[in-house]
Amino acid sequence: MDTVTILGAGLAGSEACWQVCAAGVRVDLYEMRPRVMTPAHHSGDFAELVCSNSLGGNSLKNASGLLKEELRRLGSIVLASADRNRLPAGGALAVDRWGFAREITAMLAAHGLVTVYREEATRIPPASEGPVVIATGPLTSPALAEDIARFTGEQALYFFDAASPIVSRESVDMEHAFFGSRYGHSDELESHEGGDYINCPLSQYEYTAFYQALKAAEKAPPHAFEDPKFFEGCLPVEETARRGLDTLRYGPMKPVGLVDPRTGKRPYAVVQLRQDSGDGAMYNIVGFQTSLKWGEQDRVFRMVPALARAEFLRYGVMHRNTYLDAPHVLGPTMQATKRPDILFAGQMCGVEGYMESTAMGWLAGRNAARLVLGKEPLVPPAETMMGALAKYISTPRQSPLQPMNSNWGLLPPLKEPVRGKKQAREIMATRALEAIQRIL
Repeated sequence: MDTVTILGAGLAGSEACWQVCAAGVRVDLYEMRPRVMTPAHHSGDFAELVCSNSLGGNSLKNASGLLKEELRRLGSIVLASADRNRLPAGGALAVDRWGFAREITAMLAAHGLVTVYREEATRIPPASEGPVVIATGPLTSPALAEDIARFTGEQALYFFDAASPIVSRESVDMEHAFFGSRYGHSDELESHEGGDYINCPLSQYEYTAFYQALKAAEKAPPHAFEDPKFFEGCLPVEETARRGLDTLRYGPMKPVGLVDPRTGKRPYAVVQLRQDSGDGAMYNIVGFQTSLKWGEQDRVFRMVPALARAEFLRYGVMHRNTYLDAPHVLGPTMQATKRPDILFAGQMCGVEGYMESTAMGWLAGRNAARLVLGKEPLVPPAETMMGALAKYISTPRQSPLQPMNSNWGLLPPLKEPVRGKKQAREIMATRALEAIQRIL
């Protein structure tokens, strides 16, 4: 067959689709939304961001920024659209989530090599239908998840992920808030005097009362068959609070690098709001992913003085994320070891994060196209962040796989020791981008 079937049009599926087409191969793209919705999605758009609208750091000084630059150079549709729909967010790459998703949807739907099917895939296509990329993500429909479990022969692992609430900009009481970025580091797209974030300060008394109320607030119960296992990199804010009085002040409510212009001093604690829509009407509460009941969110989060009269446009939600025990299922090419014409992409592979999911989508899409064209699958160099992630999730280990973000520790050490972490990372980034040129 000269066609690749792609199941799922999230970030990974959309990226895979674009890369298959870039190789001149046709795609049958299946997306069940909006006919069948998930607990976390709100639309039928491709590449919808269900949690934060931030794609993480954008500088080569951090691992996430390096992965982004690799994807830019590799012709990623996700990065190109993110750059075009960018919003002010300091050193991070944040996007207008709706403009971003609509653009990717339009580009893929209009592509001459893509046929879109708005229907639920309930089984893995047979080998006679050609290569298939499974990119249905952590919210894979039950019927397909069961078929995947039967195919892999492995018990699927899972953890719980949560999304932050979104409030309307006009409902934030700016008499108790100020615009600012940590250490005065504002984005070049800055549209507000003072910085990119709305900062909502709390006094020690206000913080203590908030902390106690948050810790005692009632959570939405999981289903009886689910044992909550949270990913450490995305803990619900109430779970963070349970780890100690000052845990929030060293986490999502840290005041470091901020000065309240009204007092000239650093606040005791601060809640940050980040722009979530292109028109500036919506802001999400940074780091406040939560599993609290909606009524409890309304009660507790209003204890922040600037949010006392906030209009919640979306409450935080919690949902189950399913992913594979990838070391026993996948190779570094994202091909299934039991059936190499099946490739997996995105969070289901065992990576965590928007860019990480996109990177695995790029790799699965390119390799699916190479199978159609009769070429050897690509194994990205381990010196690249993409290659390091692929190697990590496909390498057998004694302990169960934990979902992994991009980080410097994944990259192989430098041949010659370098004094200073900053200089070492600069050399690693240069080495990675030179390796990307070899892929190109």
